[in-house]
Amino acid sequence: MSRIAYVNGRYLPQRDACVNIEDRGYQFGDGIYEVLHIHDGHFVDTDLHLARLARSLREMALARPMSDAALLAVLREVARRNRVTEGIVYMQITRGVARRDHAFPRAGTAPALVVTARHGNAFPRDIDAWAAGAITVTDIRWGRCDIKSVNLLPNVLAKQKAREAGVYEAILIDASGNVTEGSSTTVWAVDANGVLRTRQLDDHILPGCTRAALAAILAENAVAFEERGLSETEFRAAREVFLTSATSFVKPIVTLDGATVGDGKPGPVARRLFALFARHADGDAHNSLSACTAPANGMKPHR
Repeated sequence: MSRIAYVNGRYLPQRDACVNIEDRGYQFGDGIYEVLHIHDGHFVDTDLHLARLARSLREMALARPMSDAALLAVLREVARRNRVTEGIVYMQITRGVARRDHAFPRAGTAPALVVTARHGNAFPRDIDAWAAGAITVTDIRWGRCDIKSVNLLPNVLAKQKAREAGVYEAILIDASGNVTEGSSTTVWAVDANGVLRTRQLDDHILPGCTRAALAAILAENAVAFEERGLSETEFRAAREVFLTSATSFVKPIVTLDGATVGDGKPGPVARRLFALFARHADGDAHNSLSACTAPANGMKPHR
């Protein structure tokens, strides 16, 4: 079956889909994106992703291409046409097509919207098989990593280093010797004193939607954690390390730069949170916008 993409109002076979060479996303990386996980035919954490999308648009002074309700209809339709019930839907919004000039184009230039979907593996059920390794690399990104911009070259270079090292993720260390985040993930750790920690939100990390969902789950289950940065020294001494993202879910890291983390197996905190998040993804938590509550074209809303 040919994959189908949505490009500026049209549903097209992906092999035929294209954007103008003067699209500002192509010319300048002048755009933002979002990724939603599709599990059992429904979008996970829809409201969190749409809220972050709106924030990124505001921070970039980008016009909305359509309302949330219309966008959700497009996302569902792309997923339906691609028959994706386990996988992801990707959306990208740029400042549109204009003569190449660094300053913004004239008022009224329409933003460009592209949406694609692809199949992925079902939600993992075996945490031991889901565990992985990571390396650390220097964080060389720009100063507004809180915006989900398509400017991802440093992340690409970091992820490639991880791939070449035969591990899942590259964890970024800033110039002050502190952990920021992974190249495409939020980093959590249980420190040497048994305290669950993740870095506080600021301009230097992305406000992860899975992080926010997990924080709510922690509160609901009376699991304490601290939003407090980790030095590289503290990080290397951690009892447990795990990552979160829309596609990593809760992913234990059992080796770091070739050294064993803890006893080399997913720890008790990661195991508990993995199970809690699995329940959440299966529909234990209700986190859909009202716009998602009515099934459309065969796609189920998040329950």
